[in-house]
Amino acid sequence: MSANTAPITLLDEQDESNALKVIGWFSIGMAVAAIGVYVGRELRLRYKFNRRTPYDFYSSAGNQQSTEFGVGI
Repeated sequence: MSANTAPITLLDEQDESNALKVIGWFSIGMAVAAIGVYVGRELRLRYKFNRRTPYDFYSSAGNQQSTEFGVGI
C-alpha cells in the first residue's frame, strides 16, 4: 500500500479565494437582512400611526369635561 503524499499547505490560492467569496457573500446577505429588518420596522410603525378608523373621529364625542373643575367656588 503506497500512498502519494503531497506537501501540505495551509490554504491554496483557490481555497483562499473560495473562502473570501463565502465571507463576502455572507457579509452582503447580513447587510441585506439588516436593511430589510430596519425598513420593515419603519413601514410597520408608519402603518400603525396612519391607520385610522371611523370610530377614531368620534372617539371623544361622549366625553364631556366640566369647565368648573378647580375654579374654587
